[in-house]
Amino acid sequence: MPGDAVLREDLRAYLDGLLDAASFRDYCPNGLQVEGCERVQRIVCGVTASQALIEAAIERGADTLLVHHGWFWKAEDGRVTGFRRQRMARLLAHDINLFAYHLPLDAHATLGNNAQLAARLGWTVSGRFGEQDIGFVGVPPAPTPVGELARQIERALGRAPLLIGDPGRKVARIAWCSGGAQGYFEAALAAAADVFISGEISEQTVHLARETGMAYIAAGHHATERYGAMALGAHLAEKFGIDCEFVDIDNPV
Repeated sequence: MPGDAVLREDLRAYLDGLLDAASFRDYCPNGLQVEGCERVQRIVCGVTASQALIEAAIERGADTLLVHHGWFWKAEDGRVTGFRRQRMARLLAHDINLFAYHLPLDAHATLGNNAQLAARLGWTVSGRFGEQDIGFVGVPPAPTPVGELARQIERALGRAPLLIGDPGRKVARIAWCSGGAQGYFEAALAAAADVFISGEISEQTVHLARETGMAYIAAGHHATERYGAMALGAHLAEKFGIDCEFVDIDNPV
C-alpha cells in the first residue's frame, strides 16, 4: 500500500533549508539534480548515484533517489554520453528524482556524516575545524590507545582501517572528517588533535603523519559516508510519513 506523499518542490525546499545548502561552496550542485515525478512517496537513499543504486531504486519502485555523491562535478566532462547517458536515461525513463547533498551532508550537526560517525563511536563533539567548518573535533569516552581506537572503528564500520602511527599512542582529542579529507591533515594538527580520522589517505600524508607524530586512521571513503544519507532518510520518513530505504552498494574504497 502506498504511504503518504510529499510534493517534490516541498521536499526540495525542506532539504535545502534543513541542510543549509546555499551556504556552502562546493564541487557540485546541491539539491535537486534531476527532476522526476511531482509526488514523492518512496525514497531510496545511498552514498553514490551509481548505476547499481539506480537499478536498486527501480527494483523497489522508488520515485526518488537521495544521495551524498551525485553528478555534475566541477572539471568533469559535462557531455551526457556513455555511462552518464546510461545513468540518466534510466532515471528519466522511470521518472525518478535525484537529490544530492555533498558538503552540506558532511557538515550537518546531527544528521551529517561526521556527526553520525561520532554517534556510532561514542565520541563527544567539542568543536569544528577546517575550511567551512566541515571537520569535527571531539573526545572519546576515555583516553584510548590509537590501536584500540582503530579496532573500535573496524567493529563499528565493518572494515579494517589503515593506521599510520604508534598504536600505543594515547588519544584524548580526535579530529575527523569523512570521505576524501586527507587535505585537512594540517588543519587537524593545528586543532591539537592526537589523531586524524578520515576516509582516505594520500602518499604524502603518510610522511606528514610520521614527521609530526599525529596518528592517521584512514577508515574508508564509502565506509565513513554511509550514515548521513541513512540518518537523513530516517528523518524524512518520520517527518513526512513516506517510505525511505537505505541501500548500501558495497565499495571497498
